[in-house]
Amino acid sequence: MRLMTQTAGGAGGVREVKSAARTVELLELLAARGDRPARLQELADELEVPRSSMYALLQTLISRGWVRTDLTGSLYGIGIHALLAGTSYLDSDPRVRLVRPYLDEASQALGETLHMGRLDGRDVAYLATRESHEYLRTITRVGRRLPAHVGALGKALLAERPEAELPPEEPLKALTPHTHTTHASLAADLAATRTRGYSIDREEGVLGIVGFGFALRYDRPAQDAISCSVPVARLTPEREDRIVTVIREARSRIEAAAPAAGGATYWR
Repeated sequence: MRLMTQTAGGAGGVREVKSAARTVELLELLAARGDRPARLQELADELEVPRSSMYALLQTLISRGWVRTDLTGSLYGIGIHALLAGTSYLDSDPRVRLVRPYLDEASQALGETLHMGRLDGRDVAYLATRESHEYLRTITRVGRRLPAHVGALGKALLAERPEAELPPEEPLKALTPHTHTTHASLAADLAATRTRGYSIDREEGVLGIVGFGFALRYDRPAQDAISCSVPVARLTPEREDRIVTVIREARSRIEAAAPAAGGATYWR
């Protein structure tokens, strides 16, 4: 199915440039495929463009490093310049720079995996990660996207918003047998999150992993959140209390350190 793009009435009512929109659609499609390279016809069919036009676009992007191809020239994947652009985004974002030291401190205090994520449409994009001292590798990585209703980061951010902003489709996508798949169950969880002050992901995104998420309220509504992930096997009531205490304190310190509006450039 073709990716949806805005065809008119963009920012300030300016009509989008078709060739630029097609380029972005192609890069997003290749990025979403991860380690599954695509063939020319697959890409042409997915984006509903002529094969010849897709080939010309691919060759242009290959020459500039945004797309790579194999030795036969028949398989295509995302190129290294996408990584360089993503790294530049992280390095230039003032919120990410602000949060990183506090993730470091919390990671040292807890020895568990810490994340920072940002709401992007219906997903959460992971912007920073600090690995567990035990090096129990989970699926989350910088640049990875997960549906917002699935994990601790996303639920912490959804809880800051009215129910009308919940994903419209139902059933919701399930990643594990514990994922919320109905609006009713998700809404009840978000209500508990508001009362509690933080979200809990009990194996909803990854089996064997529990997460605790805190929205960062330096923006209203909050766009960013931090979380701690811990294996079920290491989670005791005492350990849970310790994690919540440390992450809540980190959240308070981050919000206190955030400059007032107008003190720095923040992007929409």
